Amino acid sequence: MAIKKQYLKSKPVCKVTFSIEAKDAKKVTVAGDWNKWNVKKQPLKKLKSGTFKGTVDLPKDKSYEFKYVVDGNFVNDDQADGYAWNDYAASENGVLNL
Repeated sequence: MAIKKQYLKSKPVCKVTFSIEAKDAKKVTVAGDWNKWNVKKQPLKKLKSGTFKGTVDLPKDKSYEFKYVVDGNFVNDDQADGYAWNDYAASENGVLNL
């Protein structure tokens, strides 16, 4: 799993590229508080290597909670900037600091 951040000089935005290796998965998305935890809104594209990858533009100077959704199962990124407990899900969410 990996997260790549690219800050834009022309806008107060960061291009965040999410990638997760899931060779046997059929569908992977990223759900987070920026998209109201919509598990269908940010699908990742499957590459030939079996890695799913996608980019999201997010306002910088904020923190976001997120998880990958791999074939319906929520998975944290082991390279997240941190983790925050979520009482609703009774688990930790990954934290992305921009």
